[in-house]
Amino acid sequence: MTTVPSDVLAERQQIEALIEGRSIADAFADTVHELGDSPAFSDKIGIEGAGWRTLSWHEVREQGLDLAAAFVELGVQPGDRIAIMATNRLEHVLADIGAMHAGATSMSIYNTLSRSQVAYVAEHSAPGVVVLETADHVDRWTDAIATGVIEHLVTIDADDKPEGAITWDELLALGRSKREEHAAEVDQRWRAIDPDHPATILYTSGTTGHPKGVVITHHNVLFEVESSNRTAALEGENIGVSYLPFAHIAERVLGIYIPQVDGAHVHLIGDPAQLVGALGEVRPTRFFGVPRVWEKIQTGMGGLLAMETDEAKKKAVADAMAVGLEYVESLQTGHETSPDLQQRFDAVHAAVLGPMKAMLGLDRVTWAGSASAPMPIETARFFAGLGLSIYDIYGMTETTGSVTACGPHSFRLGTVGRAQPGIEIAIADDGEILTRGPVNTSGYHKNPVASAELIDDDRWVHTGDIGELDDDGFLKVVDRKKEMIITSSGKNIAPSNIENLLRESPLVGHALAYGEGKPYVVAILTLDPDVAPVVAGKLGVAYDGLADLAQQPEILGMVEQAVHTANDRLSRPEQVKKWTLLPVEWTAESAELTPTLKLKRRVVHSNYAEALEALYA
Repeated sequence: MTTVPSDVLAERQQIEALIEGRSIADAFADTVHELGDSPAFSDKIGIEGAGWRTLSWHEVREQGLDLAAAFVELGVQPGDRIAIMATNRLEHVLADIGAMHAGATSMSIYNTLSRSQVAYVAEHSAPGVVVLETADHVDRWTDAIATGVIEHLVTIDADDKPEGAITWDELLALGRSKREEHAAEVDQRWRAIDPDHPATILYTSGTTGHPKGVVITHHNVLFEVESSNRTAALEGENIGVSYLPFAHIAERVLGIYIPQVDGAHVHLIGDPAQLVGALGEVRPTRFFGVPRVWEKIQTGMGGLLAMETDEAKKKAVADAMAVGLEYVESLQTGHETSPDLQQRFDAVHAAVLGPMKAMLGLDRVTWAGSASAPMPIETARFFAGLGLSIYDIYGMTETTGSVTACGPHSFRLGTVGRAQPGIEIAIADDGEILTRGPVNTSGYHKNPVASAELIDDDRWVHTGDIGELDDDGFLKVVDRKKEMIITSSGKNIAPSNIENLLRESPLVGHALAYGEGKPYVVAILTLDPDVAPVVAGKLGVAYDGLADLAQQPEILGMVEQAVHTANDRLSRPEQVKKWTLLPVEWTAESAELTPTLKLKRRVVHSNYAEALEALYA
């Protein structure tokens, strides 16, 4: 597996020729020159009701250069780190761009990291400047600040300013006053950025051990953007929403890097709970959601459809969605859309499916993506019924995001697509997915041991995921290598497959399948906090809070039926023999989920060890 296939090598060389010697700052300058007065980034900070505060590309660059001058005045040197803990708002993007123009490396830090994790990241990366948004963020940095490793602290919200810190407005004012003095230095710094200079260091959320800092270079980013663009075959205006943390590689690429390279109008959503309302306002042309977000949208739409009492309307919707599913399935590689099917789809889309998507704010979407975890096939089929192809993507922070993806010219439901242009994908003897290409990180910051475990001598990154490649090169991700369940009888079981089926019930919020070294598989479940109360109301069930609702016989009976329905589609060794419904909700704040809503299995195993063992009593 050391020789690069000729077709991959040719694509790689084409992309390398386009980005040779360039940095993100170079691409950004070109975008500003081309789009100048066009809207670039918007947020709703301080805006009541409708409306956004918006900066044009020219304004973003001007404020970025002001901030770069401020950072130079504060003593930031090329190669220094600047850390940002903030929600998705204009100041976060501006701090990132300002750091880049000062020749520094910007690091977005997960807002959910604990004090001890933040202290480790601060000690490990030694940021010269730290930008924090809220009092909660300041509190999370208390231990790090006490060590004295941080030279300058900036707070976005003036009310949360600790002693010795400066406010965001003061930082901007400092930059404006020193802009002329440092103009030549700032200009020299951003023009001198080497493509192999780190564009960012992203620290993992630290589900096990200390967080690891993934080094991602300007070259990594530019290759990722160009390679992804070729797969996505994007056309038309790029109007998007950004709501996932910028510490997550997918959001950083989609919400910060691609816009700087290609141009876009990105609407920044500080609170993900505002996403649904924002979709209706923005009506994006491109939308990315982790599987849990797509599932929640599906649940909401499914609830509306279930409440429809007019049987004729319900049948019309069902018939239209059947045509939509047939149409999207015909778009898959190896299939063909007939003139008759195209005509039927156009008719139902105009009459039924288009208005349904408009209700969700997705009627203008020309590209929809999903990544971070396997997309449940039934969720993908539901949106296909609306005539929406969701392009599954696969990658990791260590590969600057996607290495495989579906796209309009290469699409297969239930897979994460083919290798992107210039990228190699292979399956190791033990089933592990390996990838190699210019998007791969050079390693972890100041962690040679972990770097050696990640990248082998032939430069393959070992992803830690188990996968399968079909005859056409489409990749299917089975599960995390370390999360595969091996029962006491030696059966290998992918827990995510079981969990996806359990979560197809709108009533089930989250599910964890368990059975390592055990005679059978069990599951612990939580209720969906939005759907469960609605169901209880329709059933006339009285309850006092979610914990009480989880004990009601009617709800338990419906959850039991959901488990039976899932088991009907599982092989005998995979079937859930026992389960329990927890009286709590799992969130990123309660530690069971990552900031992108993936399950932290080891945390759940530890927090609910007694509940799991009780299922084997």
